[in-house]
Amino acid sequence: MSKAETSIKERITVNLTPKTTLALDELVKRSGDTKTDTINRALQLYEFLDGVIRDGGKVYVQEPGSDEPERVRFL
Repeated sequence: MSKAETSIKERITVNLTPKTTLALDELVKRSGDTKTDTINRALQLYEFLDGVIRDGGKVYVQEPGSDEPERVRFL
């Protein structure tokens, strides 16, 4: 992506569910980032993970205190 492409901003309106609003508020509190930065980061992460899975890869997470990683699946 060129510098010109990365400097173009797009304004959109999003309707969040109550559960998503709570998640966003918690992430903003935890990270200290703005809501805009948090949403941008979340979308970039989702795009990356979706690309890994679509290309045949697998994504795993391991919860604290667990010995077993669990596979992440998006529905």
